[in-house]
Amino acid sequence: MTFYWPEFLWLLLAVPILVGVYFLLLARRKKQAVRYAGLAVVKEAMGPSQRFKRHIPPLLFLLALIALLLATARPAAVITLPSQHKTIILAVDVSGSMRATDVAPNRLAAAQAAVRAFVEQVPSQTRIGVVSFAGTASMVQAPTLNREDVLSAVNRMQLQRGTAVGSGLLVSLKAIFPEIEFNLTSDDPRPREQRMADTRPLGDTGAQKKAEFIPVPPGSYNSAAIILLTDGQTTTGPDPVESAALAAERGVRVFTVGIGTPDGQIVVGDGWSMHVKLDEDPLKKIASATRAQYFYAGNTPDLLKVYKTLNSRLTLETRETEISAVFSAAGALLALIAAMLSMLWFNRIL
Repeated sequence: MTFYWPEFLWLLLAVPILVGVYFLLLARRKKQAVRYAGLAVVKEAMGPSQRFKRHIPPLLFLLALIALLLATARPAAVITLPSQHKTIILAVDVSGSMRATDVAPNRLAAAQAAVRAFVEQVPSQTRIGVVSFAGTASMVQAPTLNREDVLSAVNRMQLQRGTAVGSGLLVSLKAIFPEIEFNLTSDDPRPREQRMADTRPLGDTGAQKKAEFIPVPPGSYNSAAIILLTDGQTTTGPDPVESAALAAERGVRVFTVGIGTPDGQIVVGDGWSMHVKLDEDPLKKIASATRAQYFYAGNTPDLLKVYKTLNSRLTLETRETEISAVFSAAGALLALIAAMLSMLWFNRIL
C-alpha cells in the first residue's frame, strides 16, 4: 500500500499521546474512586468483566481515529477492478495466407471461431468493432453494443490478397478516434517523425494545423483497446510498427495474437503457390510499444485459450487505486459502534 499524501502520516504521532492521556485519566479516576468509596466497595462494584468492557468503546474509537488519519494521507493499493475499457476493436487478418491449414481447419476459420467465443463473453456494456485487413483494411462493423451485428460481420469475412497489418491498425485507431485523420503511407518520402506529426483532427485549418499534438504515456488510454490477430507477414501498406507508434502516442494498447506455426506451410492457389509462416517479431514489437501483450496461438485450442485470457484481461484489470473512502467508511463505522456500545453499557457516549 502506498500513500499519495504521506506527509499526513505524521498525524499518527497523536495516537500514542492519546493512549497515554487515556491511561492517565484512568489512574486519576481510580484515585478519586478509592478516596470517596473505599477500595473494597470499588472492587465489589466492578467485576473483571465490567472492568474489561469499559475499555472496549475507547479502543474502538481509537481504531476509528487511526483509520480516519490514514484516510487523510490518501492511501492507494493495487487491486483488481472492472476494466474501464468501453470499446474493443477486433482487427482480423483475412489475407490469403490465412487459408493455411497448419491451424485446423484453417487459420481464418479458427480465428473466426475464437472471435465468436470472445464476443459472447465480453460484458454487454462494452462496444465492439470489427476491422478486416488484407491488401487494404476496412471497418466491417462500427463499434456497437449489438452482439448479433458483430457476429454477423465476423461470419462475412472473406479471404483477399495481400497483408497490410499497418493499415489494419490505422483503421482500428480511426474507429476509436473518428475525428482524427491518420496519414501514414508507405510511399511517403518524409521522415517518420514528420509523417506521424501529420495526424490531426479532421477539419483543422490555419492556426489549428500548427497546434502540436501532445503524446500521452503508452497504455494510459483506458476507454478502448485493440486486439490484432494475424500471421504477421506484412506485404504492403505502412510499417505496422510505425502504425503502432501512433497507437502508443494516444495511449491505446494493442494486444497482438500470432496465429500459425513458425515453420509455416506452402499454400497453393490457381497457378500460384507461396510459403506462409508466422512472423512473430513485429507482433511482439507492436505489443511492447503499446504496453500490451503478445500471444502465440499455434492451434485451435491455443487460439480459444488466448481469447479467453484476453477476455479476462479486458474485463478485469489490476491497477493502483485510491482507497481513502474505504478507510473513511471503516473509521465512521468503528466510531458509531463505539458510541452505541458506550450508550448501551454505560448510558453515555465514551
